Amino acid sequence: MKKIITILLAVVLVTVMLTGCEETDVMRQQEVAKSLEQAQPTPTDIEYSLERYNLSRRAYWVNGMEEKARSLECPIEKPLGYIVLFLEGVGVVDTCIVDGKVSSLNSFLTPDSQFVSSGTWLADVDGSYGENDNGIFFFTSTGEYREWTGAYYYSSEPVIVKDPILKVQEEN
Repeated sequence: MKKIITILLAVVLVTVMLTGCEETDVMRQQEVAKSLEQAQPTPTDIEYSLERYNLSRRAYWVNGMEEKARSLECPIEKPLGYIVLFLEGVGVVDTCIVDGKVSSLNSFLTPDSQFVSSGTWLADVDGSYGENDNGIFFFTSTGEYREWTGAYYYSSEPVIVKDPILKVQEEN
């Protein structure tokens, strides 16, 4: 009986010690994060969000309002970007100029999982619920909409792919 009590006390003591270490590490990490946030605060002078602009354009585009998406004005000068799209086992599939920025398919204009006080879930701007595919979307310099769920390379300078590698596998 004494052995069992001794073993139980040892297990409890080790558990308490390990839990204390984890809490101490968590507290230290929180202090580091707070210090970094104070040294490098979140910018509060951003006057216009290109992410929200993209999300608004996409909401119109994927809901059949292409003309409204194309005519949506942007009050700031959008940067041009360059993207190379890759497909595993194939290589480079496409390259194009990006008008503005690349955005995640999992970015939303409204919270994607908010339960409001009335007891209902808040829908996205198109009235839907749930998740999107993991991937990106963007608009080309000619105003076309693109989604991509594969690997990509994005740059603020033109990208020229010389001699792209194309993998071909023969079937028996």
